[in-house]
Amino acid sequence: MAYYDLEEQEQLDALKGWWRQWGIACVIGLGLALAAVAAYMAWGWYKDNQAVKASELYQSLHKSIRAGETKQAQETAAILTQQYKSTGYAALAALMVARLNFDKADIAAAKQNLQWVIDNSRDEDFKSVARFRLAGLLLDEKQFDPALKLLDVKPDHPMASLYADLRGDVLVAKGATAEARAAYQTAYEKTDARSPYRNLIQLKIDSLGESKS
Repeated sequence: MAYYDLEEQEQLDALKGWWRQWGIACVIGLGLALAAVAAYMAWGWYKDNQAVKASELYQSLHKSIRAGETKQAQETAAILTQQYKSTGYAALAALMVARLNFDKADIAAAKQNLQWVIDNSRDEDFKSVARFRLAGLLLDEKQFDPALKLLDVKPDHPMASLYADLRGDVLVAKGATAEARAAYQTAYEKTDARSPYRNLIQLKIDSLGESKS
């Protein structure tokens, strides 16, 4: 019996020794793991909460625009782009206010909002729309090279045909007829054959006259 008591005592002493050496580290590790889980859950709640608040602000923005409350709409959009920039609502807000700026002839503000979308949105569709609209504004200002730089990307269909068509417009304004014809031809080929828009592109091609090749 004493033999077993001695063996148990040795095991107990060994366990105590292990605990002194590794026990605290295990407790700390467990604490860190629990903290990580808690942080992950808190982050998920935070993101959901941010999305809900952003959605409410976006609805408020819609109402302000419909009511013609320009100042209120701009203030709401500013909150979305500054405090909720990681949500899709922020990019939508910037696009909407850019259109509002354009309608109010505030081109500088429109360009600023479109550039914000290009620089900050995580959604490629939103960025494609912003690039297209900004390139159009630059064309109006005869800033041909910056406009072409914005259009020098390969957006997904159906933006591809719109990009090529606008690129043709910029090149015509710049005096690069041959390049413009090629851009219009690309736009024509990428446009649905049933779309009336295709006829407009053909008219642009015809207006350039015969190709000198």
